[in-house]
Amino acid sequence: MKKKSKKIVMVLISVAVAVLMSSCQRNYETLPGATDEEVVSAEENKENEGNKGNSNMTIYENTKIAIEVNGYKLTATPEDNSSATEFIEKLKEDPLEIVMRDYGEFEKVGSLPWNLTTNDMNITTNPGDIILYQGNQITIYYGTNNWNFTRLAHIDDATREGLLEVLGKDAVTVRFSAE
Repeated sequence: MKKKSKKIVMVLISVAVAVLMSSCQRNYETLPGATDEEVVSAEENKENEGNKGNSNMTIYENTKIAIEVNGYKLTATPEDNSSATEFIEKLKEDPLEIVMRDYGEFEKVGSLPWNLTTNDMNITTNPGDIILYQGNQITIYYGTNNWNFTRLAHIDDATREGLLEVLGKDAVTVRFSAE
């Protein structure tokens, strides 16, 4: 009887953990338009590309990048490379406000006040990617592009439609900070 009650307890614990895990849904309130399929697709694409570059992120593994724009607050998960680490170190010193303009109907781009080390590799961007270009330009992608870039971070639960709603078509001031 003892073995059977241990099995029952283990099954109940497993079920409870599964229920708790399934109730931890993504928060779509801060970024309109995200669907499970789009989020999973972006996450799978990121996993397939892998994280290359000089890895320093262990000191920042619980750090998020906060992005405030047009009354929305988004969060982004940093990449595991030395460029992202430098970016976070700069943001920890002082939050950054940048005017970003639309370019090519697939990204917003703005100039950084300083240069960062690059870890360029040929990548295809996804909506929500925060990219370093030429060491001194930062972009938020709401479309796709293929080029030699350094990915700094990815906006959590990002979709093209949601980002278009948040970023708008005109120039926009974006505030980046580390949290």
